[in-house]
Amino acid sequence: MPNDQHTSQQIEDALVARNPRGMAQVQPVLTAGYCLRAAQILQNCIKYKPGATVLIGTGFPVVGTFETDGPVGAIALYDTLEWLGAVPIIVCGQPLVGALSERYRTHEIRVGGYADVDADTIAALAHFNPQTVVSIERPGQAKDGGYYNMRGENISERTACFDGFMNWAKCPTIAVGDGGNEIGMGKVIHVLEQLDIVPAVTNADELIIADVSNWGAYGMIAFLGLWHGQDLLAKIDPLAIVQYLSDLGSVDGVTRINQLTEDGMPMSEGQSVIDQLRQITGFSD
Repeated sequence: MPNDQHTSQQIEDALVARNPRGMAQVQPVLTAGYCLRAAQILQNCIKYKPGATVLIGTGFPVVGTFETDGPVGAIALYDTLEWLGAVPIIVCGQPLVGALSERYRTHEIRVGGYADVDADTIAALAHFNPQTVVSIERPGQAKDGGYYNMRGENISERTACFDGFMNWAKCPTIAVGDGGNEIGMGKVIHVLEQLDIVPAVTNADELIIADVSNWGAYGMIAFLGLWHGQDLLAKIDPLAIVQYLSDLGSVDGVTRINQLTEDGMPMSEGQSVIDQLRQITGFSD
């Protein structure tokens, strides 16, 4: 385990090395090894519960559609888990759920109007009986119960509530975020006041922070590949995934333009992170 712990530290450092939104300042507050622990949760599903259901929440509303950050990582994780024998289901609201449903197993959560959302969430958890719930770049509720984007704009009317899946799941939960307003950031709420955001208060058992949330998914996949002796990261093509999403109407969350980027960065940056993680885990020189 010491070797895995060292590997986790290397991965965690790589995920926040660019630091566009202050996650490197948040990193010291988290107990080191969070990538390792999150990946172990998924590994336990695969190893001890063949065919385990994993719910993956994603989708951040931007100008009437969805952004590329989140779905790229969710799809990469979905494909990896399915390859390893789990049954992943992407949970999101419209328009993303409609875009993905032809190719992926999905579950729709209602956008806005939270009157009956608790009952809907509890029913969904009972129906799917997940062994793990993962959130990748999902808006998290603030102290006032609303949802806010990186600009501080209230996006509650355009946001589907995934928070209850994290709060009421009877299984381990994992969250990935990159700015402080995502699900899982309740774990570090006391340091987010330093950042110019309206922070989220929803917690998770394990939180992975990254410069781009998609990359946090790659951190978990790196460990799964290491443990299964397979170069699983080599199977991921971020550019192809973002092209698929762009054709479905996605936008970059920073530029708000339909383009082949994530959080204002070219997809080559995400590929560079994958290459670095493959080096860390010994699959590339």
